[in-house]
Amino acid sequence: MASFSNTGVSSPITGEAHDVDYRFALTSLTSLFFMWGFITCLNDILIPHLKGVFDLSYSQAMLVQFCFFGAYFIVSLPSGAIVKKLGYQKGIVLGLVIAAVGCLCFYPAATMHSYPVFLMALFILASGITLLQVSANPYVSMLGDAKTASSRLTMTQAFNALGTTVAPFFGALLILNEASDALSARASAEAVQMPYVFLAAMLLALAAIFSWLKLPNLSPVEEEEKPQDEVSGSAWQYRHLVLGAVGIFVYVGAEVSIGSFLVSFFADPNIAGLEESQAAKYIAYYWGGAMVGRFIGAAVMQKIAAGKVLCFNATLAVILILVAVFSSGTLAMVAILLVGLCNSIMFPTIFSLAIQGLGKHTSQASGILCLAIVGGAIIPLVQGLLADTVGVQPAFILPIFCYFFIVYYGLSGSKVKAIGK
Repeated sequence: MASFSNTGVSSPITGEAHDVDYRFALTSLTSLFFMWGFITCLNDILIPHLKGVFDLSYSQAMLVQFCFFGAYFIVSLPSGAIVKKLGYQKGIVLGLVIAAVGCLCFYPAATMHSYPVFLMALFILASGITLLQVSANPYVSMLGDAKTASSRLTMTQAFNALGTTVAPFFGALLILNEASDALSARASAEAVQMPYVFLAAMLLALAAIFSWLKLPNLSPVEEEEKPQDEVSGSAWQYRHLVLGAVGIFVYVGAEVSIGSFLVSFFADPNIAGLEESQAAKYIAYYWGGAMVGRFIGAAVMQKIAAGKVLCFNATLAVILILVAVFSSGTLAMVAILLVGLCNSIMFPTIFSLAIQGLGKHTSQASGILCLAIVGGAIIPLVQGLLADTVGVQPAFILPIFCYFFIVYYGLSGSKVKAIGK
């Protein structure tokens, strides 16, 4: 287990040796990872809830994910500029405040009974989460020895997965249960008000705490200015990076699509015929599988090449989804939930394979890969259109094509190669 005391380790900024204990700062930051995992997973509860409240088609309901993950694409680059100007700690505080404003906007959205206002609230909320991610991820990597940065990020990401595992129970209890007892559509819409006001209060409390905490004052490291000939070229010239960006796009899209349709899938009489509030609880197994799989995958990849593990997991995901599409009952239900276990190692593995051998282009490559998260906005919307046309169960064919690409990337596409060579 990595030690989080940085005693006698040189500063990541100045290179000077000094005694610093970063354990308190890291413990504080884990709360952020938990919160944004929790909030992101609540979308899987909101989608069936709002679909029923506003009598939406599946494609219209998927605008929830479109607005949420679209914020990553729009806000990532401005967030980087904000963090560069304000620093990590102030960036975290601002991200928390923006996310809290987004949560508070759910109150008037429900009062006005307006789906567009709900979507606006989600975009504001996601903008705050994006700023949090841009601030907290690099900050964690800098809080200690560079050699243990990946261990620290793995530890904090585990708390993110814990948030996604707990959220479905919270949503089922406080949103779907309340909505099922409501007598009117307006009352049903208002079931989201108090849960999101509670989340806003939690986020504002965290903002106050993080503005008060005496955290290490680390500033974003700026690259030294180099002669133009040394920084010529672009990350886009590397085939494995471009294909890796496509891999991130389809992976995030497939993972979010499956999670978004689980409640509707389990409500199907041919699958389980569950009430929405009961079906929502099973989402925890999907995201919990991803949490457990991270620890298993980390151990396995000590012995087996990352590309081979990625290919195996994606192949297994394809098989499981085929079983879910062409079977029924408990078998289909278990098969689709097990896809979460397959997803566990995909994002970090694709990311690390895509930036291999990029040297001075690594930071540009990281930005490209983060923008590719917009797949979580596009692919669920396409699956929604399919669900409206052919039904929820057959629409799961779409993620299969996403995982086929990931199989190819693990086998061949991840090999370091410049375009045209």
